[in-house]
Formats: sequence, structure tokens, C-alpha cells
Amino acid sequence: MEIKDLLKKDLMVLDLKAETKEEAIKEIADKFFEKGYVKSAEDFAEGLREREAQGSTALGESVAIPHSKNKTVIEPAVLFARKKSGLDYDALDGMPTEIFFAIAAPDGENNLHVATLAELSKMIMKDGFIGDLKKVENEDEVYAVIEKYSAKEKPVQKEAENKEVAKATINLLAVTACPNGIAHTYMAQEALEKAAKARGVNIKVETNGSDGIKNRLTAEEIEKADAIIIAADKKVETARFNGKKVIQRPVSDGIRKADELVDRAIKGEANIYHEEAGASAVYKEESQSITQKIYGDLMNGISHMLPFVIGGGILLAISFLFERFTGDKSTIFTFLNGLGGDAFSFLIPILAGYISYSIADRPGLMPGMVAGLMASRGAGFIGGLIGGFIAGYVVNFLKKATRNLPKSVEGLKPMLIYPVLGLLIVGAIMFFAIDPVFTSVNNFINNWLTSLSGTNMVLLGALLAAMMAIDMGGPVNKAAYAFAIGAFTDTGIGTFMAAVMVGGMVPPIAIAIATTFFKDKFNEEQKKTTVTNYILGASFITEGAIPFAAAEPQTVLPSCVIGSSLAGAIVGYFGVSAPAPHGGIFILPAMGSLNQALLFVGAVAIGAIVGGIIFGTIKKKPEGLRG
Repeated sequence: MEIKDLLKKDLMVLDLKAETKEEAIKEIADKFFEKGYVKSAEDFAEGLREREAQGSTALGESVAIPHSKNKTVIEPAVLFARKKSGLDYDALDGMPTEIFFAIAAPDGENNLHVATLAELSKMIMKDGFIGDLKKVENEDEVYAVIEKYSAKEKPVQKEAENKEVAKATINLLAVTACPNGIAHTYMAQEALEKAAKARGVNIKVETNGSDGIKNRLTAEEIEKADAIIIAADKKVETARFNGKKVIQRPVSDGIRKADELVDRAIKGEANIYHEEAGASAVYKEESQSITQKIYGDLMNGISHMLPFVIGGGILLAISFLFERFTGDKSTIFTFLNGLGGDAFSFLIPILAGYISYSIADRPGLMPGMVAGLMASRGAGFIGGLIGGFIAGYVVNFLKKATRNLPKSVEGLKPMLIYPVLGLLIVGAIMFFAIDPVFTSVNNFINNWLTSLSGTNMVLLGALLAAMMAIDMGGPVNKAAYAFAIGAFTDTGIGTFMAAVMVGGMVPPIAIAIATTFFKDKFNEEQKKTTVTNYILGASFITEGAIPFAAAEPQTVLPSCVIGSSLAGAIVGYFGVSAPAPHGGIFILPAMGSLNQALLFVGAVAIGAIVGGIIFGTIKKKPEGLRG
């Protein structure tokens, strides 16, 4: 079924009323319900929200494709909507979204929404498509645009073009993939095909979408290829490209820099690829420094560890809240405390396992997790972190050492050599070297942290909080959070966690305060973020401040760093302790006392007010707003 068959005239909204993303979702769901395509507007809206939680469906170029495969859908359909002034839909390029294609697919319709998304994604990449949609004045004109751009290319080409392609001596291959495996995968495919066609070279693009691998590359095609482009943000099968010239880039470059990638491939500006059989890879920039690689491996471990930290930590905090009222023998306390503690016990093994996995792929996971488990008995967070790197490098060493073994024993590598020798070597290093040394180091650090007080605690609290604000989600921010988690895990001290939390809460609230009291210095789009930033900041979600920091780092960052460091210093001075590693104001009921909760809120408020006033004062009024 093609897009023109699913697009319904009674589901066209040429003047969307919504001003926010949530309002747009609700208006779209209400329209589907009003016209009888879904049983429940709220259920369908919830499906759209769940999909957005996985990653925004706003693809950039002012287009979004919200979609849901949902049991409430009665009949598959596509809604077209246009918001002439645009609205913030968390687009990839940060620009307002004007054009919406919303897809409703019944739960049983396997891959219908994926096929529709693929078709729409390819249309979006065609010159003139978006511009024509912005100019339509009625439903019939919408149909005409869709009809125009969904037309299949004619199989008969001009004779000159046929000769040009026939003479082409360059054969390129490409693989595209994105985490959700939907829109960006096919947009990159379309862009690369378009760039190759414009240069008269042959290209075949394999898509790793949510409906599986399509257009799979064959061994013969790989053998004949002059170069291979991998535009992927998730792991794809790459061992098959051993010995070939390969360019690895994120999927966004496949969309936005397709011309550059194809030109590089034509010129042969690519590294010869070498990788162990059975492995897979995600985008790694060819020019990455050792520091960048280490940071990437560390972030892989931390990102997989965070759900255990947050889930386990918050449940532990809730259990302590119940302990006050029901005692430590009650069933509810025992259940929550045990469940949270069990989740927390995975923290260091998961950290080490996924650091190792990032370095050595799947063979590194098991030795890394065991190294983390061994470290959790004494060497602690730092020992586990180091154990993860050791495990990854040991497995990579084994891969290189066994590279020249006969092909007849190839199957023994992943089934016997890597797990057994890897575990034995990593276990020995951990047992005889890392554990003894870092247990002592860990004990020293724990004793030092426990003994901190007065000025030292104030300075460390201010430093950690400032680090959270200095790059908002970057490596410095992550380093501060990792340190606080390590201290929280190994010592149970929550003061550093509290300093980090207030440091992350202050920036969005400070910006919200500035947009509240210095309205004349902000445009309408910026002022619309005020309420959102108050909510995000209170929830310990710093992302609301990032667009402002990106636009005006010279004013936003100093303001936020000053406000955050002040909040961190207050927390350090009074010894405020966070009972969980995440949650913002939602951890207040679980704090040790009312006084602790009030001091925590006070620190955030003071830091945010100071930061907001500084930002509002030093910010210049934009040219377009000056009277």
C-alpha cells in the first residue's frame, strides 16, 4: 500500500493550532479519533509519546513523522498537518517543524508503518518536496504534491546517460542504520544514491532498518567494490569488509554530507578495514585520538550502568522512606530495599562489562563483567572501571594473537579461546594485581572522602557542581557524575551526589528565571521554554539549557557555572546528602530530615536565582527586538 493510498483527505490539517510538541501530539490524536480511525484519542496519543521517548521523529528540514503501531487503530491512515509558523518538536537540526505526516498503523499490520516511513523519508530527500508542501492551499494540492514525488523513476533513460553509467568504472557500496532503524536509515540511503547518481557512479545501499536488512550486500559485490560507506549509529556487520576501503560515519553525515562521502569514496580517501570475523561496529571517526576512544568506551559503560544506578538507587531511597513509618522489619521495606540493593549490585559488573564490550565487541562482555564482579568485592568503582579496560584490551590481544590460525579452527575462537583464555588472563590480573592494589587505594580514598569537612567539602561541592554546568552533558559533566556515583557506591556518602544534582538542576531553572524576569531580551520561541525549563530543572534534566548554551555560550556558561558552584558550595557546607543518584525534587521525601530537604531546595533556588540574574543582566537584547 502506497502513501497516496493511506493519506486521507479528512485527515488533513492545513493550519495546525498547536504551539508545543505535546499540543501537536494531542491535536493529531484527536483528529484521528474524530474521523473514526482510532478507538481512543488518549491511547493513540500515548503511543505517539512512547515513540517520541525513544527519539524525536522530527527529522530536520522542518519535517516530522510521528507514528504509532497501536491496538487502538481501526484503519491504517496517514494524517498531513502544517504549522506555518512552525513549532519546537525537538528536531535533529534544532529548527522549528512545519510539516507533519502522522502514521497510524494497526497492531497486527506488520511493517506497514515502516514501509510508509521509508517511502516518506525518501520523498523528503527530493528537491522541492518540502517547499511545495509549504505552499499548498487545499487538500487536492497536497495529493498532487504526493503524487508528483511518489512517482517511480522511468526505467528508460537518455542514451547519453546510459552510456555514462555503462562506462562507470567506480562501484560503491554503502550500509545505513540508525538506532530506531526507521526514517534516518532510509533518508541516508536516498541521499547517498542521489549523490552517486549525480556523479555517474554505481552504488548499492544496504539498509539495516527495524524491519530487518534490506538490499543485502553479497560477497561478490563486496569483492568488486572500490569503496564502502558505512553511515550508521548502531552496530552493523562489518567483518565482511576486511581488506576493503571503508569510510565510517554517523548516519546524520549520510544524510547531510552524502556528496562529501561519495566524493571521498570515489577518490579512494578511506582506510583499509581490518576486523576480526564475527565482530560488528558502530561509527568510529577515523581520526579519533586515544583520549576520544577511551572516553567513548567509558561512556558506553556508564550509559549501560545508569539504569541500574537510577532504578536501584531510587528504590533504595523509597525503602528508607517506608522504614521511618513501618520499621526495618516490614515487608514493604524488605522488598524495596532488597530489590534496589540487587539492582545496585550489578552496577560495577555492568560498567566494566560494557567498557570491555565497547573495546572488544561481544567477546569482551563476559570477561569484563567478571572483572567488575571481582572489583565490587574490594577494589570498588575505580577497580571495576580499570578492570573493564583491561578485559577489553586482553580480548583484543587474543584476537590479534589468533588471527593466523587455520580457518578450520575459526569456530573455536568465540566458543572456546576468547571466553576461556580471556577469563583466565583477566581473572589472574584482577586477582593478583588490580584487586590488592586498588582495594588499598579504594580504602584510602574512602577514608579521605569520609574525613572531608569544612572548607574542603565546600570547595569539592562547588567544583563538582560547576563541572556539571560547564559543558552540560559533555565529558566534564560526565566525569563529575561518574565521580559522585563512585563515591556514592563505595562509601554511601550522598553529599557529592547532592552537589552534582544541584549543579545539574540550576542551569535550566536559571534560564527559566531569566526568561521570566528579562522578557524583553528573549524572542517568542525562547520565552515558550520557560515552564518547560522549570520542570526539567526540578527533575534534574539539564537538556533544557543546552539550546541556550549553544546559541550564547559566552553568557550562558559563566552564569550557570557561577550559580551551580554556589549551590554546590551550600550543599557541601551543610553536608546535605542525596539518598539517590537521580530524581531532582522527587527525592525530597526520602531525605534524612526536613532540614536536609529544605537546604537542598534552598541551594538550588539560590544558585538558580543568582545564575538567572547574571544571565539576564549580561545578555544583550537581539537586534530584531531592539526598539
